[in-house]
Amino acid sequence: MTLVHEDDEIIPLICNQIKENSENEKDYNIREIGSCWWREFSGIFKNSYGDSFQSQRTIGIASLARTIETYQSKCNAEELIQVQFEHWIQPKIYSDTIAFLQTLQGIPVYILSNIDTSDILKAVHFHQIKVTDILTSEDVKSYKPRPELFQEALKRSHLKADEVIHIGDSLLSDVTGAQNLGITAVWLNRLNKTLPEGILPDYVCKDLNEVSALLLSDYEKH
Repeated sequence: MTLVHEDDEIIPLICNQIKENSENEKDYNIREIGSCWWREFSGIFKNSYGDSFQSQRTIGIASLARTIETYQSKCNAEELIQVQFEHWIQPKIYSDTIAFLQTLQGIPVYILSNIDTSDILKAVHFHQIKVTDILTSEDVKSYKPRPELFQEALKRSHLKADEVIHIGDSLLSDVTGAQNLGITAVWLNRLNKTLPEGILPDYVCKDLNEVSALLLSDYEKH
């Protein structure tokens, strides 16, 4: 996420539980289990839109259940995933988030999230984050990088694609999704990842302080 920490620390804990409760514990490692869970999740996620739309929580449980079955573990998916759900509603906030939002006072700011509506609203309330509006995939029955969430944001804001800047940490969901509609995309590369071939963000920033400086520079030019 752009404003709060991802659940990267939670996933290995869940995968370790699957390993420890597997009939063949010694034959597996948690990275392998995590990769399996991600494949299962991605497969359902990519086909979740329109009449086939499923919430993130539903996809999370279903994909984790398949992973547990693959590794012949005795874990219960609904019980095991609760630690991840708890993180979604009370995630750690980045130290630069509140100050960044304060610099944008008077500018329309929209959160576009693939996380379920109730979860993102609880997280925003928990950290007292104030923005113009919050849109989620549940609102449009579609996940980024598909266009529907971006299109709904443009509709609500009464802005055109070339009047908007999208900031996100996912090269696929945020950068590619935004650029496909002609929206300028800032890749927030907090973890100093290597940019793969074939994806070219309009801007790359290491934190929200750099994003703030970028926006100020752009404003002064105009």
